[in-house]
Amino acid sequence: MEVFTDVALLSRIQFALTVAYHFLFVPLSIGLGLILAICETRYYRSRDPRDAAATHFWVKIFTATFAIGVATGITMEFSFGTNWANYSRFVGDIFGAPLAAEALFAFFLESVFLGVLLFGRKRVSPRAYMVSAWLVWFGSCLSALWILIANSWMQTPAGAALNAAGDEALITDFLAAAFNPSIFARYTHTVDALLIMGAFVAMAVAAWYLLKGKHTDFAMKIMRTGAVVGIITSCIMIVFAHASAVVVWEEQPTKLAMMEGQYETEAPPLYAFGWVDEEAGEVITPFAIPGGTSFLATGTWDTEYPGLNDLAETEKYGAMDPADLPVNFVFQSYHIMVAMYGLIMLAAILAIIFTFKGGRVRKMRWLQKLLLISPLFPFIAINTGWITAEVGRQPWVVYPSVTGPDGVELLTDNAISMSVSAPELLTTLALFVLVYVLLLVGWARVIARFIKEGPSLQEGASAVGGAEVPFDGDEPAVPLEAAAAVVTVEEDAEGDAVVAEGVAVEADDATRPAASGKDGE
Repeated sequence: MEVFTDVALLSRIQFALTVAYHFLFVPLSIGLGLILAICETRYYRSRDPRDAAATHFWVKIFTATFAIGVATGITMEFSFGTNWANYSRFVGDIFGAPLAAEALFAFFLESVFLGVLLFGRKRVSPRAYMVSAWLVWFGSCLSALWILIANSWMQTPAGAALNAAGDEALITDFLAAAFNPSIFARYTHTVDALLIMGAFVAMAVAAWYLLKGKHTDFAMKIMRTGAVVGIITSCIMIVFAHASAVVVWEEQPTKLAMMEGQYETEAPPLYAFGWVDEEAGEVITPFAIPGGTSFLATGTWDTEYPGLNDLAETEKYGAMDPADLPVNFVFQSYHIMVAMYGLIMLAAILAIIFTFKGGRVRKMRWLQKLLLISPLFPFIAINTGWITAEVGRQPWVVYPSVTGPDGVELLTDNAISMSVSAPELLTTLALFVLVYVLLLVGWARVIARFIKEGPSLQEGASAVGGAEVPFDGDEPAVPLEAAAAVVTVEEDAEGDAVVAEGVAVEADDATRPAASGKDGE
């Protein structure tokens, strides 16, 4: 079969595998980083040991995810110098700066302050600890910025020119290259999608605890946090997604045509679903809105966009053969992404309504089960969106965008290494699959153990100098008598509450304590 002998195709499959695997963990790192920072801010304001325990819970999950994400990211970058040596030579002058900046300004920032979160609870002030949580999240977002600067330059080159030999892109304007035409739209679109992922994972964890009847106080706090972050990020995604689509319309006409299965020049219709008959060059669907895509892009129903056949006849895109393009693959991935967004909005609306409407989500098992599987919606949307962006620019790895510098383009078949053979690629591909499966199983087991154990109040209680106290629905971590022996107790006039130094315990339910306030006052 051709797939086993085509070095370019095998190189693409191997890189797609490493990137897709790495991107399992990036959304969790950035998305859960925000949840972690919000939890620590809540503790800073309340001094409730349960809020400190919630932060510690998310720090453990974040750290395990961050560690494997770093390891898989390094492997991905190594392939630039092996499978994609010609590509590295072509873009080396451009990519050197953003990749170095990602390591120096973002990765080290994130790593240093993650160290504070892991080891500094008793060594730095509460304010410094809270700021560290936000800097960890900021560092992860900054890391994404530099990586997307490099990736966006491949989509819409700028600030560069070909060398005299015509085999290397040289940077002529760093700011123009960094702030290329697609970076703002792609960065906001991507990061917002990752925040949606983090919010839905937080709600899924909360839903699991509600289904099990464990840690219900923690679960409801996290459910409220996830619901608020989820609905906000899902709503603003409409703006970011539209801005990203407009950039595609303006800069990457062949990608737009593939996304809509458009072979002939016309005012593109809007499809909810369909199937592209690549031999006939048409979309087979029972439903379409004539000019609908044109209206979304320009506000008019009759604006025409060039199809793949006409684009292939132009000088700029003459290297493209419409018969060889995976049009149906791109069409399906794009429309699956849009469909997943509809499910994201539905889940986010249900979560925000029934979480804040008297906490009815506590008793709604069908909604708990829906939210438990809801991270699949943004996960599928993120990956199908990535497929649309990367496969949609084929057959170029550096795309000749509309406003890009003349000649700054590179075909994928010309970007691979000439010294790597198909058998070597097949061997390494098999080894990658084996090792990555083992890593994934190990990571999943660690995360499952953290979730099964739940938030630990030992860390929370020691953070405020009070006795260890249980979450709602839990057995007391220590006997109530033992807790009473290490605190000073005062009863109010009605005998309804007991106020202790560092811990306040409801008299009518000794298993439901709450912090009395900062320093137990």
